Amino acid sequence: MNGMTLSVAAAGIAAPGLPDWATACAVLRGAAPHVAAELPPSFSQLLPPNERRRAPPAVRLAFRAAEDALARWPLPAERLAAVFASSDADTGIIHRICQTLAHPAPQLSPTDFHNSVHNAAAGYWSIATAARGPSNTICAYDASFAAGLLEATLLAGGENLDTLLVVYDVPPPAPLYEKRPIALAASVALVLSARALPQALGRLRIARVARAQPSRMDDAALETLRLANPALRALPLLHLLARGAAGRATFEDAGHGALCVDVLP
Repeated sequence: MNGMTLSVAAAGIAAPGLPDWATACAVLRGAAPHVAAELPPSFSQLLPPNERRRAPPAVRLAFRAAEDALARWPLPAERLAAVFASSDADTGIIHRICQTLAHPAPQLSPTDFHNSVHNAAAGYWSIATAARGPSNTICAYDASFAAGLLEATLLAGGENLDTLLVVYDVPPPAPLYEKRPIALAASVALVLSARALPQALGRLRIARVARAQPSRMDDAALETLRLANPALRALPLLHLLARGAAGRATFEDAGHGALCVDVLP
């Protein structure tokens, strides 16, 4: 992919010690220490009551970052294209379904079946916002953030569609955790636009390159966070955006190369 230039119109986050973008900005700028506190309870303001009751933890987590970003996006959410990226989606549901199917007389929960698909969050999003634009759901193991960013870049830059990117994962239960140790729940959201927006957090130049070492965080606690959840591979880019600084963040992509993101001066 040749390089594309996009604006980051808004950002959102939900992670231990970084419960929202305002808090994350202070921590990433070095104005406040990172305190690894559990995420406080949160309730979606977009989901209708029935969907709010049925939404599983992974969907609620995805909505948390998305709604945080949309609080600083002035246009209706229904006008956004969307990309949802998750390494594993809701492994708690997968675990329950596997347990049920191993029972001599399995009785599968209709709600679990409804929520078991990888694109559940995208489905809930279309219901909550009445969005009818393009919506893609992808996964790429630890490279899910880079894969999601690349897909959102193609929608925003290639199709000229303002695009919401949401990346999220929750910790798997035992015994799945032994094979996929995602240590904590986290989600990240970005609103990307091909337009030059005066209120943008930053202007990005995004390109695939043959190879590059993934960017890391200098702060040991934040680097631990970065490695604890695939969504938090985004932290080096969020660090630049929070500081309003030009710089480069690189990410392992789903192939054998890397995704290079320059925050322009």
